[in-house]
This record gives sequence, structure tokens and C-alpha cells, in this order.
Amino acid sequence: MIKFLLLGAFVALSAAQFQPQPTGRILEPPIPALCAQRTIHERFNGKGYYYSWADPRTNGQEVDWLAGRNFCRQRCMDLVSLETSAENEFIKSRIVQNKVKYIWTSGRLCDFKGCDRPDLQPLHINGWFWTAELQKLAPTNDRNQNDWSESGGIGKPQPDNREAIQGGAPENCLAVLNQFYNDGVNWHDVACHHKKPWVCEENDSLLKYVRFTNPNLRV
Repeated sequence: MIKFLLLGAFVALSAAQFQPQPTGRILEPPIPALCAQRTIHERFNGKGYYYSWADPRTNGQEVDWLAGRNFCRQRCMDLVSLETSAENEFIKSRIVQNKVKYIWTSGRLCDFKGCDRPDLQPLHINGWFWTAELQKLAPTNDRNQNDWSESGGIGKPQPDNREAIQGGAPENCLAVLNQFYNDGVNWHDVACHHKKPWVCEENDSLLKYVRFTNPNLRV
């Protein structure tokens, strides 16, 4: 199993994730009762996964990136982080099998206070990380250590920040697209306000926190 290169934690920046967004929305904490009742559709390498399209309550729903994270986090999960090639191929296979056009992951371009760190420069190459695990991705120009598409809406390798170039919002969130540009099933940078189905992955830190603070609750 080949691991995608992960380049250290974002511990010093973690608190910035919890600051209010420009819209006034925040990253929400887990809800113990929902953690105890979380739905697991499938397990892979010891972790449970939730597919929004497989739940009758959310089938057909699409949400923006923050709403997807909050749905997952309320249940002691987070948007999926594709940290290994095996996990990446596993999730991609489920996308293909279920004919899902695209999904959100926890991937994000660092765009908050503290992102001016020298090791993150230039941001479009060194500033991507899995927010659920606070782990940096490999540089975007190291094509052997990631799964960025070789094409996109303007025919350039991903991430291309296409929407911002064309006068729209910056493409600061990472989605997996299924042949959207006839380019395979690969990673794309997408503006975070777009709405998509989502995949949640059990989060060890949130589970440990809820178990510690709610010892009588079976989580």
C-alpha cells in the first residue's frame, strides 16, 4: 500500500479552523446523542464510513463544504481524508459504483490566520491539508504523491483556481469528481460554497472526546 505523502501537522493553526466564517457560521462540536446513533454504511481499515447518497434521509441532498463537515462532526465523524492510495481507491470505487458525480472531502487550502508560514509558501503548492486530521498534503506539483486531475474546466492540471481566475470565488476546497470533465475520477479544487454529496469518516479524536466526557454513553 502506497501512502500519499503527508508533511506534518497543522497543530499551530488548528484553532483558526474554529473561528467564525465570513457568513457567521462556525465549525460545530460533536453532539453525543448523534454520535451514539451514527450510521455506518461500510468499514475499511478499521474506520466507519457514511455515504450521504446511501441514507434515505440525505439521499439526493447536496450541501456546501462547511455544512458537510458539520453534519459529520455532529456524529463524531468528519469529511473523509484520503490519506493513502488504498483509501483513495476505495472511496473512488464507491463513487463509481453508485454513479455519484462528485463528493466533498476534508481537503482545504490554508486560507485563515497563520497561513503565511514559510513552509506553506507558495500556498497553491504547499498549502493544502486534510482539515479532519490537520495533516498537510504533498506539494501539488509532486504528481506521484497525490491524485489531482490532469485537466479541468480550463484544461489545466488541478488545482487551477479556475473560478477565481474567471472572476468568481477562490477554489479552496477539495472534491473528488467523477468524469466531470471526462478526465477520470480525480481530485479537483472547487469553491467551498458549491453543493455536493458527502462522505463522512469516523474521527478518532472526536470519538475519544465524547467517550471521555460521556462515560455512560455507548459511543
